Amino acid sequence: GKVYLQIESDSIEPSTTPIKMTLYKKYIFVFLLIFCSKIIIAQPINRKQLVERHTVINTRFDSLSSLSVGNGAFAFTVDVTGLQSFPDAYSKGVPLGTQSEWGWHSFRDTAHFRFGETLKDYHLNGRDVSYSVQLKTPERNKNAVNWFRQNPHRLHLANIGFRIIKKDGTVATVDDIKNIHQSLNMYNGEIHSRFTVEEIPIDVLTYCHQNMDAISVKVVSALVLHKRLKIILRYPYPTGDWKDVATNFTGENKHTTAIVSQNSGKAVIKHTLDATTYYTSVQWQKSIRLQENPNHGFSFSSVDKRELALTFLFSEEQKKLSVPTFTQTRQNSKQLWEKFWKSGAAVDFAGSEDKRAFELERRIILSQYLTKLQCSGNYPPQETGLTYNSWYGKPHLEMHWWHGIHFALWGRKELLEKSMRWYKNVANKAFAIARRQGYDGLRWQKMTDNAGEESPSSIGAFLIWQQPHFITFAELCYNQSRSVQTLNKYKKLVFATADFMASFAHYDTVSKKYMLGKGVIAAQERFKAEETF
Repeated sequence: GKVYLQIESDSIEPSTTPIKMTLYKKYIFVFLLIFCSKIIIAQPINRKQLVERHTVINTRFDSLSSLSVGNGAFAFTVDVTGLQSFPDAYSKGVPLGTQSEWGWHSFRDTAHFRFGETLKDYHLNGRDVSYSVQLKTPERNKNAVNWFRQNPHRLHLANIGFRIIKKDGTVATVDDIKNIHQSLNMYNGEIHSRFTVEEIPIDVLTYCHQNMDAISVKVVSALVLHKRLKIILRYPYPTGDWKDVATNFTGENKHTTAIVSQNSGKAVIKHTLDATTYYTSVQWQKSIRLQENPNHGFSFSSVDKRELALTFLFSEEQKKLSVPTFTQTRQNSKQLWEKFWKSGAAVDFAGSEDKRAFELERRIILSQYLTKLQCSGNYPPQETGLTYNSWYGKPHLEMHWWHGIHFALWGRKELLEKSMRWYKNVANKAFAIARRQGYDGLRWQKMTDNAGEESPSSIGAFLIWQQPHFITFAELCYNQSRSVQTLNKYKKLVFATADFMASFAHYDTVSKKYMLGKGVIAAQERFKAEETF
């Protein structure tokens, strides 16, 4: 902005007569003019330019270079085609997931396992303390541990990709994708994918709605008009593995899909797996035809156009939602991503002579983009965010620090506070763990889920490094607001967190020191808990 300088001096007449100054005051005046001119010249950071100079570019197939769009509670990860056309080719790299914070599933518990069957007593510091660990015997307890580790697990909601037919009638593979130029513009959340199949150009735009669990795609190509390019919607079945890569299309009889409503340009598809049901609402142009395929698949093709434009909205319940069009989703993504980048702090290293500056700046921008789309929801995220399942899709609380603390440090505490509400909602589960083990306060879970349940782990059950994090989260929020409301909002959980920490420390009468342990796991995660302090 402008800088206004007012100088008061008895040497300056309060009239239109020429300025009269002593030599000393002239020097001061010149200095102030030079100083203020520097302030006026300095411009605010051009945040659009800052972000867009780190636009991600892919020019070849690379299973480690998949790209994601998302809104913090929902994410969609794509291959070089801009959709999830070749999930098998990416399964050993960064897999192609469609995940939400609400999408969870459990296999049926036909054996009626009890969580108590996962507990084992350890004699520590003169008393028995129970931990939920991985038991090898007896067989029922071992199976109980495996069931509670595996369930619930996060769902891959669907696979959405292209089916491209070549001139000879065969289906194109990833090797047929040529002349690749794919860009991720993080400033507006746009993935623009251009490539050819048998020298025929294909142009794809992909966006995620920032207020709904929806993705929109628009593809333009002569192949669409010639009925040789379709968009395919498929529903994988969960594997129950600790790393589910969304490529399991077997087990057709284990789940069901059905079109529950359809009219001009809209359809709702219901997917049921055991006790879990969710819906996919699809919106498209009137010139698009929907066809049901075998093995839980659906295809969308054009009747007489060169383009397909669709929106896929995922929801836990069948709501009468107005599914946004591609144009509406694109506009929403552009507006709210720009709002995010213009909020909080920014740092610009342009002009630095240090050759490391550009790479540091690039990592800052990409990290802010990824954590905004993966980790700014209402729950602590899993270690791999909403890209694909690791550890069954369950969050590990010690990692919430890395996923969320930076929001407050960059002046966006509201994004951290969204997931901090989860701690209050599951505090009763943390109190129960502390009481079971004979400690005060609450002991925060390590490997957990949305409901705050504890997962058995011979390592995780003994970890304590997640315990103090909530105190720091609350402190950072207070530092930004300096309000009594913030203190009152978090004080009970802060004190209860500290109560466990105080009671966990064991006073050793020989060394006259307080010890953490025995009964802890160190950072190496290699030493026996019952011997470590």
